[in-house]
Amino acid sequence: MYYSHVADHGWTFLSNHGHVLVHVSKNPQARVREIAADIGITERRALAILSDLEEAGYLKVERVGRRNHYTINPKGRFRHPLEANRPINALLRIFTNK
Repeated sequence: MYYSHVADHGWTFLSNHGHVLVHVSKNPQARVREIAADIGITERRALAILSDLEEAGYLKVERVGRRNHYTINPKGRFRHPLEANRPINALLRIFTNK
């Protein structure tokens, strides 16, 4: 049976970290407010996730004028041992056609 709304079943295949990573790969100059709104999380949570991803080496944040520009490290590896041999770029290609 197909459900069109996430709230109907309470879980998704991607974590919020995955959603943020996909979002910034599509929109490298997105504002935190836009990221949070599109994913359905608070701005504070989006900032925490961006910080986690930066600390772990998955993305680099560069200030360009008054905005941030995000650069994804496509060679970063999945964190779970079962997928650790795969680059995150494999996931991003699914959602970004890159």
